Amino acid sequence: MAALDLTPFPLVQMHPIANGRNEWVALGLDLRARSGNADALPLLFGSPDLLAAIAPLDCVLQLDGPAQLPLPLLKQLPPQRVVLAIDAAALAQDGAPRQLAALQEEGYRILLDGALAPGVARPATLRAVALDCGAGAPPPGQLLALFGPHLAYGLPDQRAMQACEKAGFAWFAGAYLERCCPAGAGASEVPTRRRLLGLLALLARDADSRELETLLKQDPVLSWHLLKLVNSAAFALNTQITGFAQAIALLGRRQLQRWLQLLLYARTDAEGPLNPLLPQAALRAARLEVLCKMDGGNRDEQDLAFMTGAFSLLDHLLGMHMAEIVGELCLPAHVEAALLRREGINGARLRLMEGGGAHAQALAAAGVDAGSWWRSQLHAYHWAIQVGRNV
Repeated sequence: MAALDLTPFPLVQMHPIANGRNEWVALGLDLRARSGNADALPLLFGSPDLLAAIAPLDCVLQLDGPAQLPLPLLKQLPPQRVVLAIDAAALAQDGAPRQLAALQEEGYRILLDGALAPGVARPATLRAVALDCGAGAPPPGQLLALFGPHLAYGLPDQRAMQACEKAGFAWFAGAYLERCCPAGAGASEVPTRRRLLGLLALLARDADSRELETLLKQDPVLSWHLLKLVNSAAFALNTQITGFAQAIALLGRRQLQRWLQLLLYARTDAEGPLNPLLPQAALRAARLEVLCKMDGGNRDEQDLAFMTGAFSLLDHLLGMHMAEIVGELCLPAHVEAALLRREGINGARLRLMEGGGAHAQALAAAGVDAGSWWRSQLHAYHWAIQVGRNV
């Protein structure tokens, strides 16, 4: 991807938007005044990097009003890829309903974000909504009279997401995507914790491929996911892969170890929803890896950075304290410090990702500038999207 001007780049954080099956359908950018990024829009779309990185997903822009979209900027926002979530209060401004109608005529999909101002009627053509549901969902079925898809954001947990789904929302965003693990809901859907930790221990100590193959044969779900992966479009192989030895030989030891770290999160059955932790783990792993590469780290250092990101959600996956998990593994001291206490460079970078945003002081502590932070975000989302579509 093309290089960006790194110095004055705004600290805008993307967030995934998922459907009811936990599949990412779009990525959101909060560009309202309250986010501090209201002036960032022209710079973000000054190059094709953003939309190219997140393809084929849509981009949802949360805006204060249509005034943020001057004509020269609109030429850079293809309506088939960009959804506009406009603050509903903007309808009270002179000319705003007319501007929104014009945007719809150009093909843009518009979500009215939040409550209408007193005395302001909803235009008949604006039939989709976005709503911060962090404090609770509307009553069940309330949105059925409106066309969607509707977006519920700010969701803290799986229960909040399910309540919003009953209300009529189809798109969801919030911290719940990093906290819920439907694969852990029933014992029949996951192998024992001991088997998972045994596989992790083999990966951590760079075990022989035959040891991995032996343990994989004991885990039908993980085995199915591995063979599905290597036969997917992600690898574009001309030969059907039917066995673990063949998969290991074709992938190579380093790539196999990397994919297995992520496939640990792929614990649902073939018909069930995607584990929401899978693309999140891929996102963290890819971001720490590329930042390490930007720092000049060698391949082994990049692998450890990737491992740190991939393992950083295992406590949610296994329902255990991270200290218990790390105690079963032979990890380097700096990887343990990052996972247990968020110490060191990778620990500071994990803390930034978990916080949902960044500021200059936190970036300095993490050893990264604003432009590199943005580029790492684009790279990581691009890769995580591919993982979610192929696993």
